[in-house]
Amino acid sequence: MSRPIETRTDYDGAVERIILNRPKANVLDAEMVGAIRDHVGTLGERKGLKLIVFEGEGKHFCFGASVPEHVKEKAPAMLEGFHAMFREIEALAVPTAAIVRGQCLGGGLELASFCSFVVAERGSWLGQPEIQLAVLAPMGSVVLPYRCGEGHAQDLLLTGRSVDEDEAFRMGLVDKLADLEEGETVLERWIEKFILPKSASSLRYAYRCARLALARRLEQDLPRIERIYIDELMETHDANEGIGAFLEKRKPEFTS
Repeated sequence: MSRPIETRTDYDGAVERIILNRPKANVLDAEMVGAIRDHVGTLGERKGLKLIVFEGEGKHFCFGASVPEHVKEKAPAMLEGFHAMFREIEALAVPTAAIVRGQCLGGGLELASFCSFVVAERGSWLGQPEIQLAVLAPMGSVVLPYRCGEGHAQDLLLTGRSVDEDEAFRMGLVDKLADLEEGETVLERWIEKFILPKSASSLRYAYRCARLALARRLEQDLPRIERIYIDELMETHDANEGIGAFLEKRKPEFTS
């Protein structure tokens, strides 16, 4: 089996690329999350680092986190590792970017929308479908209101619908649109114009100040949402039924 991520260093160390490398779905399972965390842990001392880029190998960015890891017995460990990944990325205080193509769902949208700059190629679909499985998206609940506002966030989190790249752009989920297979080119132009000329250390200070509100939500709100998920939601019949029905490929039978 291929390695869960591939990495590449560009622009003499100024840009680091992290490529989700389990196509076609590029599922953010525990192994992939662990690989991302391990690599992020090596970047803290790179003084000239100005940007981290996330993208998916193949036709899709990411179908989301691993559904089997959402079952009641595994959910606490899954959430702990998944949320630690975001905290560790944030602690670097390095701007981030994502190139979205194809499906960008669930945990994949949480990762992309967490980034400072998002390019979406034509034919992309972005969504937070957890509610369709009778569960919720803790990181989505934190980051989507920050990125696209409370109204659009509630739309995505409560309906579970997916939106195309044009609607995502209007919502503010996406910063730039690109033709199919042109996302890399669009991002490169943005990097060369807006990132490379900047001081790496000053970018980090600016990043920290620009994202103070999101950092507070990670520190204060995310633990509360985790407790709701583990102690309340996963004690209900419907949440366990929704996950079980998905894994068993049958229609769920909700009771409340």
